[in-house]
Amino acid sequence: MSKLMDCYLLYTVLLLLLGSVSLSNARPRANRHPNFMRFVTNATDFASEDYYDYIIVGGGTAGCPLAATLSQSFRVLLLERGGVPYTRPNLMTHDGFLTTLTDVGGVDSPAQSFVSEEGVPNARGRVLGGSSAINAGSTAEPINTSSRTQSAIRDALIEVGVHPFNGFTLEHKVGTKIGGSTFDRSGRRHSSADLLRFSRNSNIRVAVYATVERVLLSDSGSNVSAIGVVYRDQLGRYHHAMIRDRGEVILSAGSLGTPQLMLLSGIGPRSYLSTWGIPVALDQPHVGGFVYDNPRNGISIVPPVPMENSLIQVVGVTEEGAFLEAASTVIPFASPLHSVFIRAPASPLYVPVTTIMEKILGPVSVGSGSSPYLESEKDIAYPTP
Repeated sequence: MSKLMDCYLLYTVLLLLLGSVSLSNARPRANRHPNFMRFVTNATDFASEDYYDYIIVGGGTAGCPLAATLSQSFRVLLLERGGVPYTRPNLMTHDGFLTTLTDVGGVDSPAQSFVSEEGVPNARGRVLGGSSAINAGSTAEPINTSSRTQSAIRDALIEVGVHPFNGFTLEHKVGTKIGGSTFDRSGRRHSSADLLRFSRNSNIRVAVYATVERVLLSDSGSNVSAIGVVYRDQLGRYHHAMIRDRGEVILSAGSLGTPQLMLLSGIGPRSYLSTWGIPVALDQPHVGGFVYDNPRNGISIVPPVPMENSLIQVVGVTEEGAFLEAASTVIPFASPLHSVFIRAPASPLYVPVTTIMEKILGPVSVGSGSSPYLESEKDIAYPTP
């Protein structure tokens, strides 16, 4: 009951403090292709076979900085199934955040939707930079604290007793804090793809729109080792990327993509792989298991005053381990009524929406990652020439 009263009090105080908030018309321009992107090429331009010291599957949050680091001393191939982010205005700007997350229908959309075993919808990155290019995760750079919305949230949290105020910090301390963001003060996004600027150009190649079908394995007795990968380009042509002596294949395709690729390569629970007719290369019963999720609750409201576009910046951390956050945006309004007697408006109508969210510290549910990976035959690797 006390938690319900605290949430109601936070909601009431927040509405009172938001009275002076106004819409922001600032629209930062999207970046053009950075100079370091000259070694990024469409997979269709790659040879049918080539050799590298390191092959990294997944150009996301981990893959990009790892490729840049290894390229200082080794020949590296980075494979990304999506495209590049820098020519997408919605992806690269603060104001396009919600549009990017909801645009999941196209084969080239940077966000790909998926549903957990519990039926919870979500999205993962399908673009160079991975999920760091579609979310608003924390970085070491403070956010623009001039946001009136976030200032009102900060004051509301403190007023309802989420103490102390810890200022800017990336640590999860009890109290109210200002966190970081992947967007800078001008509203431009900075993802892990930016870290490719530190690569040694002569040692790295990045293939986009390269869908890895499976890892090629060498079975020498009891030792199973990776010797390369097979990937497919947009035209459906297959390419073999092989490793040199003492080379390695590194899977950094995320918490969903990495175990999926292992399963498609024959590494996983024997009984599960046999069900799909996949030859077992290595019986590993835990591949695809122990997938954890953190629950989140949200209340969306239509405030009586105009709202600026504001992502999560201020966070309240309670002693019980709950994280209280809020964000505001403006979304187009679509009427459910369709009639020849009702004329559609000449210009779209937009409605301000504020969402107050609560996240719970630590996973409280455990699921299996096996079942959603091979939901249909389209998920099974295509025959390779």
